[in-house]
Amino acid sequence: MAGYHSPQVDVDVRLNTNESPVEPPRELIDAIAAEVGEIAWNRYPDRRAGELRAAIGALHGVSVNNVFVANGSNEVIQALLLAYAGPQRTVLTFEPTYQLHSHIARITGSHLVNVDRDDDFRLSAAVVEDACRKHAPAVTFLCSPNNPTAMSEDPAAVSAALAHTPGIVVVDEAYAQFSRFTALDLVRDDARLVVTRTFSKTWSMAAARLGYLVGPRWLVDDLDIVTLPYHLDALKQRVGVLSLRHVAEMERAVATIVAERERTAAGMAALALTVWPSEANFILFRPRHGSGRDLWNALLAEGILVRDCGSWPRLTNCLRVTVGTPDENSRFLRALGNCVRDGRE
Repeated sequence: MAGYHSPQVDVDVRLNTNESPVEPPRELIDAIAAEVGEIAWNRYPDRRAGELRAAIGALHGVSVNNVFVANGSNEVIQALLLAYAGPQRTVLTFEPTYQLHSHIARITGSHLVNVDRDDDFRLSAAVVEDACRKHAPAVTFLCSPNNPTAMSEDPAAVSAALAHTPGIVVVDEAYAQFSRFTALDLVRDDARLVVTRTFSKTWSMAAARLGYLVGPRWLVDDLDIVTLPYHLDALKQRVGVLSLRHVAEMERAVATIVAERERTAAGMAALALTVWPSEANFILFRPRHGSGRDLWNALLAEGILVRDCGSWPRLTNCLRVTVGTPDENSRFLRALGNCVRDGRE
């Protein structure tokens, strides 16, 4: 197997990893700095991260017992697969989608089934129902908005997965705050559905590596069995608690990014590119003529780094660009226009 990597190249404008272009509020950074001196570094952290889980629960209107936290949403996904997948159990994904769902499923020795989305990369309830009935998955992954296609899942598809699979349904909502749909309202203690979230995107805390899920209490208890003791350090727990005191700033940052997403997408569409609609903080696109890899190289020569998705299932010649700052987005559009007009695609 190969590891999951995103190329890190020294460029002027890096728009390949879906990070937030907005820095955290200065008040938050100052509060974190002050917190460092208050931590009992010679003691283990709160093993169950009770204060952080309670704060997340309050944000979403659920109990502390409905929240599990870990080192990024990827570790949340890993914990779910350690608990419910593995040899002789099926993990179901709908391609193209976030590659780590399949990657971690393979690491756990699971039987992996990848079912294609529709021609426009959307996912219908009928396709989900058919796949769940046919394969009886132990774990079914949905992704809303989906990475890298940036479109939200049809709520009917989520309901179909929950109705027709014997296992758990995971809705990966790393980019949910940028979209209109969330599956959080479907989470109940008597349902087999969980929603995963991250602090990396809307909370501008990618450096902290902090993620969580909201799910039924029995599932949170199960994850405690497969999680290493003291897996979440004390500083990270405080970072999460302090971040959640800045909801208004987060919402303003999201609104800014959404406005820039619409401006950037409109500029891209005007350049005769195939551009898929986005409800995330990134945009999937493809040159209508020529090679996606050639366009990636041409943009790199202009000092712009985007993600080459051409090797991913069904994404031949596709590229993905993160929505950056207004200046970064303008520079990207100028460089993209130069590449298209010069035929460097």
